Amino acid sequence: MPRCSAIIVTYNSAETVTQCLQALAGENCEIVVVDNASQDETVALVQSFQLQHPVELLRISRNLGFAAGVNHGIKAANGDVLLVLNPDAIAEPGAVTALMECMASYSAAAAGGALLGASGEPQRGFAFRRLPTLSSLLCEVLLVNQIWPSNPVNRRYRCLDADYSNVQQVEQPAGACLGITRGAWESIGGMDTQFFPVWFEDVDLCKRLIDSGAKIMYCPAARFHHSGAHSVGRLSFAQKQIFWYGNMLRYARKHFSAVKVLVLRLSIAKGMLLRSLAVVLGSGPSQADWRTALNAYWDVIKLAFGSRA
Repeated sequence: MPRCSAIIVTYNSAETVTQCLQALAGENCEIVVVDNASQDETVALVQSFQLQHPVELLRISRNLGFAAGVNHGIKAANGDVLLVLNPDAIAEPGAVTALMECMASYSAAAAGGALLGASGEPQRGFAFRRLPTLSSLLCEVLLVNQIWPSNPVNRRYRCLDADYSNVQQVEQPAGACLGITRGAWESIGGMDTQFFPVWFEDVDLCKRLIDSGAKIMYCPAARFHHSGAHSVGRLSFAQKQIFWYGNMLRYARKHFSAVKVLVLRLSIAKGMLLRSLAVVLGSGPSQADWRTALNAYWDVIKLAFGSRA
């Protein structure tokens, strides 16, 4: 079987990194940790783990973002199959082997495993999705999904009706657990580091893989327990808005027509105005006070029509 390298990008991941490494220690897999300038005990915990297990630790002096961190780690890895794994994705025994066997059986260039939530059930709507279309993005930015989560566009995009117990070909497994052959990785040039610091870099990667004719699989026998958003949760409300919508627009500029990009820009502005109205009416987000929310929404409107978006 080809040799596997697990690449784990950490950023203030002290809560989960030890458990992630311990789970991988029982797998036949090289481990490369790339630390994006954590300010907590992440590095110390990895160094402590190194005393008993072989782990390569690459320390970066500033946060380069997830995509750049992954690229950096893969350059140092030796495996033929590269497993991009979030530090809050904890492998069950045999999960890595199951993922590699699934990829080999279906001649897949890439594959995602089953991401299990706290209940032990697959994270439906997250473990894999279809690639975003203009319609699916409009349903998100215009609050349709918040008001009517089961709308047909959202159900199709998030694969909410899929059977998560079956092996199947998919379009976009979550970047929290994504295996890819080195040949496929090198053929498309890795992750696009312009998606900073997070969001849409894994979507863009899968889009380019599919455009190249590659096959991507979902492998339910490869089971990983995933808590989710451990680093994203440390971003401020305003940062989340800017990074999410900025990277959404960056994805659209790469893969949509100019007309669709313009429609998306206008819709984002409309969505921000609707959100601002909700704040004024007393139904703003729970994560921020009214002033912070309004300022963040205005910044997104400016971003939508700025040259860097």
